[in-house]
Amino acid sequence: MNLLAFDSSTESLSIALARPVDGIWQVWDYVGAGGAQASSSLIPNIFALLRRAGIGLPQLGAIAFGQGPGSFTGLRTACSVAQGLAFGAGIPLLPVDTLLAVAEEARYLQSGGALCFPVLALLDARMDQVYAAKYAYAAGQWTRQGEHQLVAPEDLEPSPVLAGNAFAVYAERLACAPGARRIEALPTATAMLRLAPALLAAGLAVAPEQAWPAYVRDKVAKTTQERSDEKR
Repeated sequence: MNLLAFDSSTESLSIALARPVDGIWQVWDYVGAGGAQASSSLIPNIFALLRRAGIGLPQLGAIAFGQGPGSFTGLRTACSVAQGLAFGAGIPLLPVDTLLAVAEEARYLQSGGALCFPVLALLDARMDQVYAAKYAYAAGQWTRQGEHQLVAPEDLEPSPVLAGNAFAVYAERLACAPGARRIEALPTATAMLRLAPALLAAGLAVAPEQAWPAYVRDKVAKTTQERSDEKR
């Protein structure tokens, strides 16, 4: 199956395409600036990768996108682009947990994938908070342990392995177990391609109209009425 994946949940835009060539998987990828620039550069770079791979959009078996948590604008961009492409070509979508992609990227970066104990995946949520979730890896499968969290860095439970992009900002505030490892990792599109076969086999692909971002932080600001109610 030819697969396309992309993520714009952080300040980095990541796109990757995989297809078998003569029985061997080949991957083409692109990494650029995310954030506000993702909305203008995502689609041109997707079609550039398709040209490099020598296939058209209708030849894709599925499109994976970073569902969240992450940047509100970045998640909305990725989901809307994925829906637009999928509707036009009749392709199913595969929403991918961005923190799971962080954990998978950390696993891949460590000794060719020898990370077998719980990984606490973190993404900078700004506003003095981080998105976090813990994942275990065994027998080639990932399992999330608990729900996504949106918390202050010091409120996290210590973990033997932390992975993500929050260390530069919150290094001194992150609770760590003695001897804990910190692995810089992002939710890359290539990580999502590695996750895709198991997620597809689990039946997690959806029709375009059923794909939605997972914001976690549903409200960025409180309404005037909410602030007034809190003072009573």
